[in-house]
Amino acid sequence: MRKAIEYDLEQERSFDYSKVDRNGLVNHIAQFVSGLWQIHPFGEGNTRTTAVFTILYLRSMGFDVTNDLFAKHSWYFRNALVRANYQNVQKDIMRNSEYLERFFRNLILGETNELRNRYMVVNAPEGLVAEPVRPVNRTSTEQLAVQVTEQVRSLLLALSNEQLSLKGLMEKVGLKHRPTFLENYITPAFEAGVIKVLYPDKPNHPRQKYLLTAKGLALYNEIKSKS
Repeated sequence: MRKAIEYDLEQERSFDYSKVDRNGLVNHIAQFVSGLWQIHPFGEGNTRTTAVFTILYLRSMGFDVTNDLFAKHSWYFRNALVRANYQNVQKDIMRNSEYLERFFRNLILGETNELRNRYMVVNAPEGLVAEPVRPVNRTSTEQLAVQVTEQVRSLLLALSNEQLSLKGLMEKVGLKHRPTFLENYITPAFEAGVIKVLYPDKPNHPRQKYLLTAKGLALYNEIKSKS
């Protein structure tokens, strides 16, 4: 790990920012931060500490950046780092840094690119990426059901009235790959507003648990009544 960090930092020290335009600058920063995050040098709270490091580093180069964007789009930032690093050739999934670059374009260049987690879902089911058309004669619960995927439904059934840790929830759903679970289950469920965490201000709390929101509970009851 030490050698990997030293290599990345040495490459960064030798990089000449005067030879790149604004697009090249954003691309390079995204690659540097992504690579550092992947090494996982900060242990528990790696993503949060990577964000703090990035803010301080950009400030040292004269950029007037704050924590606001990281705080507002913390899940997006984390998932964008995953998409920039995760690759599965067998499943035709390649590393993609465009989502992380959108984040940094907003942070550094002051752009207003839309930062939504659902845009990063691999092989997204129909209706997840694009906003669904809601029939006017449906109940609020039925309208909510249009927005969620089968993965989210299985997550709701697994969670029910309990409060579960991420590990416990993964075990109930039957998945072992954390990035896949976060990307295909947790993130869409948060986007749909059907789950929440017990300690929202402390995402890495040692006793962090997931539970249903009022909307999630209503949808859970609706699904159970039809099963």
